[in-house]
Amino acid sequence: MAGEKTNKEKLILDAAVSLFTTKGFQATRMEDVAKTAGISKGLTYFYYKNKEDLFMALTKKAFDQFKDEFREVYRTKGKNGLEMLSELVVRIPAFAKANQVYYDSILNFLDIMKKYNNPETKAQINPLILDSVHFQKLLEIHHEPAKIGVMMVSQGIKDGSIRPELQPEITFYTVWSMIIGYEKMMGPIEYEGKEIKISPSNWQPGFQKLLQDMLRGTIQAVKPVTVQGSLF
Repeated sequence: MAGEKTNKEKLILDAAVSLFTTKGFQATRMEDVAKTAGISKGLTYFYYKNKEDLFMALTKKAFDQFKDEFREVYRTKGKNGLEMLSELVVRIPAFAKANQVYYDSILNFLDIMKKYNNPETKAQINPLILDSVHFQKLLEIHHEPAKIGVMMVSQGIKDGSIRPELQPEITFYTVWSMIIGYEKMMGPIEYEGKEIKISPSNWQPGFQKLLQDMLRGTIQAVKPVTVQGSLF
């Protein structure tokens, strides 16, 4: 019975991902999801109370998959902390490209959290989202990818690839915010009509180098050279 429930939930989520990708969230109806999944509308509502609840379930799955990306990088043998963070610069945009609906749902959740943490803007959040059991789960688990990222920074400080004076939590969240911006700027940079001299071919290596220079430091301590002078 549990297996059947899991299978039905997967069918519904897969259908939602397909429709959100082709039609967008607003244009997709629950009956569209049910039809695509080959499940009755009533049964679809049994598993997910409404479209917002379904989207929060999709977002929860997105964070789970996003965490797997971090876990795979962290478990890679032979890489120091700086190399792990550099790999995230490649892996996260690749994840976004291959799973755009999932990645967009993650960014959407980050926007929701900005409103959620402010009493003046919390009321702007759709009540159906706040009422979703999947939203409550997201409150508990949305920091889990970042926890692994913080461990990467700590590893880098320990193995000497990252500057020892950096604070792991602040450092990782700064890096993550840079990667989010990096992925978002792909569109403007790929646009050929711009006058600015930047392209995908020099953007990625340039971003990687700046990130690495920031983390390991570019100025090395130089021991003063003692010059023996002569009195005569």
